[in-house]
Amino acid sequence: MKVYVFKTSVRQQDINNVGDIINLLVPDALRNFDLDDCDNILRVESNYDIVKEVCSELAKFGFFCQELQ
Repeated sequence: MKVYVFKTSVRQQDINNVGDIINLLVPDALRNFDLDDCDNILRVESNYDIVKEVCSELAKFGFFCQELQ
């Protein structure tokens, strides 16, 4: 599995909704948030390259999302 790390605009009150979005996109993925980080980090562990899908889907809901490398 690979860990993908994203800079986001997700806030504490958004975690459940964003988690649901990730679960629908990649049901077997593991995810966690680090909202104490200035970049509001989202980490997703998956067997698949999910970068475009995650960023695109979160953008549909008004969230900024960019993979960090």
